[in-house]
Amino acid sequence: MSQRKELHQSNKNKWKRLFYGLLSVNILFFLVIVAFIFWPVSENTFPSNEEQQTQESSEFTVRTTKNNLNELVNAYIDQALSNTGHEYSISFEEDVHLVGELPVFSSTVPLSVHLEPLVQENGDLILEQRSISLGLLELPNQKIMEYMDRYLSVPEWVTINPQDEEIYVAVTDMDLQSNFEVSVEHIDLEANNLAFNIRIPYRTLGID
Repeated sequence: MSQRKELHQSNKNKWKRLFYGLLSVNILFFLVIVAFIFWPVSENTFPSNEEQQTQESSEFTVRTTKNNLNELVNAYIDQALSNTGHEYSISFEEDVHLVGELPVFSSTVPLSVHLEPLVQENGDLILEQRSISLGLLELPNQKIMEYMDRYLSVPEWVTINPQDEEIYVAVTDMDLQSNFEVSVEHIDLEANNLAFNIRIPYRTLGID
């Protein structure tokens, strides 16, 4: 009788240890998720808005449409991402719409971001976040943008700032093979009115 009671007590203690062990794992997992959501987001610094001194050049203003810009931008993105394993696209509609995927918990989740373009005095562009979603995950906007900053492959002249929920596009820092210098003059997506300045340094044409 005593041995049966001891065996029963031993099994009871075993199940109790298993229960508390499983409970501890669940609590730890919950704490990790909470920490992930509420951990302070990083802040990136944007390039200076001060205009850089340039050599002698001539400047031309080119006007285009949203369709033309869509084709140009996404052709550039496709080439830039060809060997990265990443995939996303940008469409110019009533606003700037970025669509892609981000890796989350050993899987990929669809990303959708609507951005408002704001032209800067120096010809660069700030894309201000209007709405953002990462699949069905309920995450703070800043946390999603921090994930974008960490996993989205972007050119060196593009800076994602999760804290301010903005993307700085340093158009004036683009490295073009032609040595032309590009800046944004005007963007009105609703009116389909887009204008860019193209500066051609004289040295590009062999003029001293």
